[in-house]
Amino acid sequence: MIINILMNIGLYFGSFNPIHVGHLIIVNHVLNFTSLNKVWIVISPQNPFKTSSGLLNEYDRLHLVRLAVEEDTRIKASDVEFYLPKPSYTINTLTYLHEKYPEHTFYIVMGSDSYANLSKWKNYEVILKNYPIYVYNRPGFEIIDKLPGQLIVLDAPLLQISATEIRAFLKAGKSIRYLVPEKVRDEIEQNRYYKK
Repeated sequence: MIINILMNIGLYFGSFNPIHVGHLIIVNHVLNFTSLNKVWIVISPQNPFKTSSGLLNEYDRLHLVRLAVEEDTRIKASDVEFYLPKPSYTINTLTYLHEKYPEHTFYIVMGSDSYANLSKWKNYEVILKNYPIYVYNRPGFEIIDKLPGQLIVLDAPLLQISATEIRAFLKAGKSIRYLVPEKVRDEIEQNRYYKK
C-alpha cells in the first residue's frame, strides 16, 4: 500500500545555465526559514522571455543540477517542463503538477526581478489566486507594487554571482572555482561547456 505524504513543495523555476552556489544558497535559505518540506529546481528548456542562444542543452543543464543537489534529499532536480509544450509557461507546469500530485501544496520561489515581470506572465492572475509565492529580494528590484495574492517576502543572503558572468569566465579561460559546486565545475570543464 502506497501512502502519499502531504508536502509543501517549493518550485524554483529557471534556465540554470549553469546552476551556481547563489541558486543553492537561496534554496537552502528557503528550506530553513519557511514551511516548505522540499524544493524542486525546475529546469526550463525554453523561457518565453529569454533567447535560446548560449543555452546549454536542457539535458546537460539537468545533469548539472542533479550533480549539484544529489546529496541533499530536500532538493530535487525536476525535468517536468521537458515533456510539456514549449516555450515553458509556468501556468501550464503548475496545472500539470497540481493534477499529477493533488496531495501536495505547491509554492513558487522567485527573485524580486522575476516578480517585477509577473504581470506579463501567461494567466498570471490564476497563478496569484492559487499559488503562494516566496519572493527573495534582489538588488535594484525592490517590491513596490504588490500584486493581489499570497506573497511572502524573504531576505535571503544574496551573492553577486550570475550564470551570465560564469559563462563569460569560461569563454575567457578564467576559473569558476567556488562559484559552482566542485562536481559541477568538473563536469563543465571536462565537457568544455560554454567554450564552444
